[in-house]
Amino acid sequence: MQALIFRLEGNIQESLELFQTCAVLSPQSADNLKQVARSLFLLGKHKAATEVYNEAAKLNQKDWEICHNLGVCYIYLKQLDKAQDQLHNALHLNRHDLTYIMLGKIHLLEGDLDKAIEIYKKAVEFSPENTELLTTLGLLYLQLGIYQKAFEHLGNALTYDPTNYKAILAAGSMMQTHGDFDVALTKYRVVACAVPESPPLWNNIGMCFFGKKKYVAAISCLKRANYLAPFDWKILYNLGLVHLTMQQYASAFHFLSAAINFQPKMGELYMLLAVALTNLEDTENARRAYTEAVRLDKCNPLVNLNYAVLLYNQGEERGALAQYQEMEKKVNLLKDSSSLEFDPEMVEMAQKLGAALQVGEALVWTKPVKDPKSKQRTTSTSKAASFQQPLGSNQALGQAMSSAAAYRKLPSGAGGTSQLTRPPSLPLEPEPTVEAQPTEASAQIREK
Repeated sequence: MQALIFRLEGNIQESLELFQTCAVLSPQSADNLKQVARSLFLLGKHKAATEVYNEAAKLNQKDWEICHNLGVCYIYLKQLDKAQDQLHNALHLNRHDLTYIMLGKIHLLEGDLDKAIEIYKKAVEFSPENTELLTTLGLLYLQLGIYQKAFEHLGNALTYDPTNYKAILAAGSMMQTHGDFDVALTKYRVVACAVPESPPLWNNIGMCFFGKKKYVAAISCLKRANYLAPFDWKILYNLGLVHLTMQQYASAFHFLSAAINFQPKMGELYMLLAVALTNLEDTENARRAYTEAVRLDKCNPLVNLNYAVLLYNQGEERGALAQYQEMEKKVNLLKDSSSLEFDPEMVEMAQKLGAALQVGEALVWTKPVKDPKSKQRTTSTSKAASFQQPLGSNQALGQAMSSAAAYRKLPSGAGGTSQLTRPPSLPLEPEPTVEAQPTEASAQIREK
């Protein structure tokens, strides 16, 4: 009892020492060993915790809590195969929401969304009113672009809990994706009451204002998001884009450079950096940035188009032609693999460049827009994300990995003493909550 009080007060080391004394006095008690292991886990000694849990398992082989907690420890130790085995054993002994969630988290860590969805579907069948599970499943469907099922599960979550800010934020993100900025802002007002310090909330609000062409308000909201999450590259990316749109190239360079430090393998960022450098009249470094963008990005034709425009303006028609041909290859691949509609302004620029290079106007993807702008700055900034995955695609991963953080059940006991000597299962990994993942920026950029 004294050890449990110490643990509740945060004195984990003192708690551990008392639990160890209990284990010495009663060595055949699996519950005492479980408490020792739990204290070791809270101290971050995951390997030692697994050893004690294994000793406890020898004394009680049919305790789902031991199997579940062993699985959690193995996740920390990056031994995902062992973690899966233990969590499956726990489900075989007793089905619990927490075990399903941790098993789904393992599949997400492995990058296997399909298996994660299957696990969460089973979890929802077992516990159909768990709003965290419904929200997580909806977000996974949202990441895969299956909007109907995503909307269905998020709607169910809001039916059971109308104040579930994660589901509201995700629903607002979907509306924002489809250009309903005013409706999305209405949803975000509700979220702002629950989590006013949420980085993705202010990121999304900022991009709503960007879609409504209220650029000063957009920058203000994005700056607040950046203050709350200074290491989130998506917010920095969006700030760079808005500053490019406002022709504030030095500020755009600042934010895009910071984003590249956190996401150095994204060709799109290098392309935007090159656009800013071009407008700052640093042609040499702009070419270096374009070269890196072409090396990293194998599917976005806009990278090659912008590079071709720069080379043409520098009088290097041969290099410009090579980039133009690479762009044509990417466009043909995109046309064959999807029904993607190309940005009219990009098409107009490509047609102009094709005529200037005397390669004809073969790229007739859609009707050109009226009064097109021919500056390279416009070509890049207005369509910067037309061919990339939505920036919010990682949101589902972050939420799915953290959705169980607030959902823990006390095991039912015969009385007050039973509940004190058998405390809840291990706390889940302290992953970032929904606020840590900015969402759906590129969809709004596409509306520019």
